[in-house]
Amino acid sequence: MVKQSKIRKPTWLKVKLPTGKAYKQVKSLVKGYSLHTICESGHCPNIGECWGEGTATFMILGNICTRSCGFCNVQTGRPLPVDYNEPKRVAESVCLMKVKHAVITSVDRDDLPDGGAEIWAMTINEIRKQNSNTTIETLIPDFKAHSSQIQKIIDVKPEIVSHNMETVKRLTKKVRIQAKYERSLKTLEILKKGGMKTKSGIMLGLGETEKEIIETMYDLRNVGVSILTMGQYLQPTSKHLTVVEFIKPKQFQKLKGIGLKMGFQVVESGPLVRSSYHAEKHLL
Repeated sequence: MVKQSKIRKPTWLKVKLPTGKAYKQVKSLVKGYSLHTICESGHCPNIGECWGEGTATFMILGNICTRSCGFCNVQTGRPLPVDYNEPKRVAESVCLMKVKHAVITSVDRDDLPDGGAEIWAMTINEIRKQNSNTTIETLIPDFKAHSSQIQKIIDVKPEIVSHNMETVKRLTKKVRIQAKYERSLKTLEILKKGGMKTKSGIMLGLGETEKEIIETMYDLRNVGVSILTMGQYLQPTSKHLTVVEFIKPKQFQKLKGIGLKMGFQVVESGPLVRSSYHAEKHLL
């Protein structure tokens, strides 16, 4: 593991600037349909690769989050009223982009009585209506582990449901200020018991130990999670949590091996891995 200093990022974290016809086409669609993507809001390093392949992770329920996580670059504040036309616009864009596997995420909407579950269900149903052959992955908030809200996701049966732990138990309060480690595990457990194929992700480089990472992996397996992603945390702005360590690629590979031995069906582990990285390949 490499301690962060004022030197440049390690070479393994360098990516090419996004270019190409397909990338520009996706960017135009996102702008033209007034859509929000976590690709842009989260400053994803893989935006060039994914958009270049004609895929994007759509972010619904607006682009203002009611929570203020220390790692996330999505704007925090009072969200705008719910846009009930958004599900249709997202579905139309999935159709225009000819997306085979659509990934949908959202901001946290603790201001809404149902946490936004209704819009989630409407979006999934609208995508299925307009794109019958498209498979769907949902990267959902914790819904405060309210089973009635989570059930609305289960009822519309996305192929994969993901909810990220983001970090180890000790760092959760610091990294995810308004979230709770056990509550996220409960959300994933409810989903699994509801028959969902579940997925989760954690960021490395925030000061966690290898032992803590492995403990988190065990916790995720114990609630039935079958797909795991692990990537390097990168500080989006000076106002966010600083990077404590740059994790070497060989360490990510070591953790991948450990995860596969634990029983995860898929482990995506590498410095540039993000939640939806290679998502279309996780449909086993």
